[in-house]
Amino acid sequence: MLVGCANHPHPISSGLFVIEVQNVSKHYFNVTALNDVSLKIEQGAVTALLGPNGAGKSTLFRIIAGILNADAGRVRPIRERWPTVAYKPDRLAFPNHLKVYDYLVMVGKLSNLGSAEIRRQVDSALDRVNLNAAAAKKISALSKGMRQRLGLAQVLIGNPSLLLLDEPTNGLDPTGQAEIQHLIRQLQAEGKTVLVSSHQLHEITTMCTQIVIIDHGKIRYTSSMGEALAVRPKVTIQTDRDLTPIAAWIGHLHPDISFSGNNLIIGEAAIGTRRQVLTLLL
Repeated sequence: MLVGCANHPHPISSGLFVIEVQNVSKHYFNVTALNDVSLKIEQGAVTALLGPNGAGKSTLFRIIAGILNADAGRVRPIRERWPTVAYKPDRLAFPNHLKVYDYLVMVGKLSNLGSAEIRRQVDSALDRVNLNAAAAKKISALSKGMRQRLGLAQVLIGNPSLLLLDEPTNGLDPTGQAEIQHLIRQLQAEGKTVLVSSHQLHEITTMCTQIVIIDHGKIRYTSSMGEALAVRPKVTIQTDRDLTPIAAWIGHLHPDISFSGNNLIIGEAAIGTRRQVLTLLL
């Protein structure tokens, strides 16, 4: 699949990778969450895992983080040593009786940091996610958006090299979303590797250098963002689903969109409809 993106520079690929997902499958009773998923996570990239709700994004994150075991396949480091990994789940759970600052101090202690370094990192994390004003509040008093910021502050503690951010802007207003997108770009500039999930195309186009599209537990498309955005005279989107139910809707977008079996063909004149087409496919 090919997608559209905002106008911002996309760095040249480093060609280096930090981890590899090899033929990973996961089942929950009779539901297949992941089906023979394979991909490599590029070092220093911000990789978007894009797909609708229930596509398998969160399951893949938990397997990469080591929280969940795969039924088949494996995740391995490209080099001999694992990168230090931090994971922010989509559904956040905190000890609500603790204050924000005290909770982050506890996270620092669990990361085996010294007292002075804990204070430095907690202060920095609160500042970076714009949560200083809530440092003395109990977690139970936080709004959904503030809890999201706390989850992001938590993953910054310990200076991890690989960050797994599952729906990091969920619950934030547009200003908050822009702040977090800026933070993610800063993390990349610092040499971090970031894997971020979303079901919103417009969100990932502002901050990602790589894109992976997942649907029904299978990887449908992988590319650098620059390659994905390259304007071509014709774009062919290959799917393994029946396009009949949405063919009429997509066809009304532009007369230069056609179908051939399970392939959707976007002609040169209809290139500008790529985002809308992808949204309908998701």
